[in-house]
Amino acid sequence: MNPLRKTLSTCLLALAGWAVLTGSSTDVFHWDLPAWVPRPMVPAGNPMSSAKVELGRHLFYDQRLSADSSMSCATCHHQDKAFTDGLAVAKGVTGQAGQRSAMALANVAYLPVLTWANPNLTALEVQALIPLFGEHPVEMGMAGREKELFARLQADARYRDLFAKAFPVEAAKGREALYSLGTLTKALASFQRSLLSFDSPYDRYKYGGQPTAISPAAKRGESLFFGEKMECYHCHGSFTFTDNIRHSKLPLAERGFHNTGLHNLDGRGAYPADNPGISEFTGDPDDMGKFRTPSLRNIALTAPYMHDGSIATLDQVIRAHYAQAGRAGGTANGSSPLRSSLIAGFEVSEQEVSDLVAFLNTLTDHTFVHNPRHANPWTVSR
Repeated sequence: MNPLRKTLSTCLLALAGWAVLTGSSTDVFHWDLPAWVPRPMVPAGNPMSSAKVELGRHLFYDQRLSADSSMSCATCHHQDKAFTDGLAVAKGVTGQAGQRSAMALANVAYLPVLTWANPNLTALEVQALIPLFGEHPVEMGMAGREKELFARLQADARYRDLFAKAFPVEAAKGREALYSLGTLTKALASFQRSLLSFDSPYDRYKYGGQPTAISPAAKRGESLFFGEKMECYHCHGSFTFTDNIRHSKLPLAERGFHNTGLHNLDGRGAYPADNPGISEFTGDPDDMGKFRTPSLRNIALTAPYMHDGSIATLDQVIRAHYAQAGRAGGTANGSSPLRSSLIAGFEVSEQEVSDLVAFLNTLTDHTFVHNPRHANPWTVSR
């Protein structure tokens, strides 16, 4: 069995089961959530703790997790860009470009599926192994170098303290149990689950009783967003602004993968062969071009847009893509026959585009992107 595949299988078994967990009695994790937001589900094998979150934060920003110590998780997930990178597609340590745009991490704790096009990646602990050790494409380039990775971490006195606090049971068992892929990925996952973003102007307007928190233009945009003309809300109508969601009051996950008509290369709905959507995993031709619905929270910070980063601005997303029944509608092959029935196109005025963009801008949570608890802990000490 492929070593990475074997590790993925082992992690899935270790994480079996989901619950609303906050950590041990000696290290209670406080979910910093407004009253209207339900708690996320957490795997039974990795309850939240403040110590794991802090260890995960250090690991997330540490370039020593890559082959040449040139990149960290944060290289592709910048806090000031809502944990994206501003590139169409990410690049790894070898300079090899990936296939898809780096996804935002805000509220990832609520997602039942984690990537653009792999419906099988459902746990953050498992997904963390892909950038670290994956080879198609190479991202952080640590395949086959696990011992080297843990030697780097053990040599740092700060990590010796952080690992011991985060995993006292494993620490009592010895070094091999403490410094393992299991503890590493559990800490990274815990930090990512702590990335909660629910303090946008729209939140204060909608849930906080502040009617002046957004502009009249944004209020008109809200009506367009939740109306039948543009139909945005069908895929982006939840409190996380995606139809991929699971939480304490909705334990059975809702999953949304859709073909928005971005491509129609052959007149029959074909997408690029190296980026076909979930059909790569399901084997179903009807799944060609279906990708996971991204959240629209902090969307103003996460350009360029779409799974391949091929649309530069929100204005263009509205005008040149959705209003045209998918961007392929403007090509010689016409709109994709495989696109979702919701992608029907619409007439839109300059004012309506401006209003809808104004609404989308109100989803930016400035507190989140400047929260020191999510920031790089190494900037002062290293």
